[in-house]
Amino acid sequence: MNSTLKISFLSSALAILALPVFAQSANPSTPVTGQTIQDRKENQQDRIGNGVKNGELTAGETKNLEKKEATLNQEERDMRKLDNGKLTTADKKTLTQQQNQLSKQIYQDKHNSATQNTDPKSEVGKRAENQQDRIANGVKNGQLTAGETANLEKKEAAINKEVRTDRAANG
Repeated sequence: MNSTLKISFLSSALAILALPVFAQSANPSTPVTGQTIQDRKENQQDRIGNGVKNGELTAGETKNLEKKEATLNQEERDMRKLDNGKLTTADKKTLTQQQNQLSKQIYQDKHNSATQNTDPKSEVGKRAENQQDRIANGVKNGQLTAGETANLEKKEAAINKEVRTDRAANG
C-alpha cells in the first residue's frame, strides 16, 4: 500500500514538473482549440462541403460563407505581407476570432430550416444536384478556392431564383 502511494505521488510530481516544458514547446500559432489556422480553414471547408453535399446548405448560404472565407484568406495574406510572411500574435488572435465567427455562421446555416433538394425528380433538378455534388467535392478536396466556390454558388443561387420565379409564374 505504501509503495502504491509513493508511485502515485511521484507520478503526480513528475507531471507537474513536466508541465512548463510542454507549455514552452507548444506551437505559438496553435489556437486554444489545438488547431493551427490552416487546420481550421481546412476543417471549415470540409464542413461547408459536407453541408452542400447533404443539402443542409443552400447555394445562397454557401455563396455567403465562401465569400467570407475568401475575405478571411485575403486578410491573412495581407497580414503576412506586412510581416515578412509571418503572422504576429495579434494577427493570429484576430484571425482566430474571425474563424470562430465563421464557424458559428456555418453551424447556424447548416441547422436552419433552409435546405437544398437532395432528391430531385426532374431532369433539371438532377443536373443541379450533380453540379452541387461537384462543387462540394471540389471544396472538400481543395480543387476549388473559397473565391471560386463563392462565384459558382452565386451563379447556382441565381439559377435557383430563376426556377422559383418560373414556378411561381406558371403555378
